[in-house]
Amino acid sequence: MSAQWDDNQPIYWQLRERTVAAILDGALEEGQPLPSVRQVAVDFQINPLTVSKAYQSLVDDQLVEKKRGVGMFVCPGARARLLASERERYLTEEWPRQADKIRQLGLDVEELIRAATPSGEEST
Repeated sequence: MSAQWDDNQPIYWQLRERTVAAILDGALEEGQPLPSVRQVAVDFQINPLTVSKAYQSLVDDQLVEKKRGVGMFVCPGARARLLASERERYLTEEWPRQADKIRQLGLDVEELIRAATPSGEEST
């Protein structure tokens, strides 16, 4: 993970979103431990309380569980719950804006597929 932070969002939220992305991408699998608060704080040169706040928000959303004296672990079913909620959020919040822009620019499906397909590959 990059140590670059966006000044427009709290660091704890950005760290939370990076952890969510790691779960969605499979870099953090269900049952796998999260890096320790201390290690993340050192790696990113941030306050351990910031890391704790990010991790607590994941616990509050039941994506991560605390095992006293052992650490934090990705909960069973976390990836599936994240996929469902992120898909819903995308379809209700992001896609309508993108669809409006596509209509505004007069793009068609074939153009979009060509633009998204790396050169040399055929789309299905």
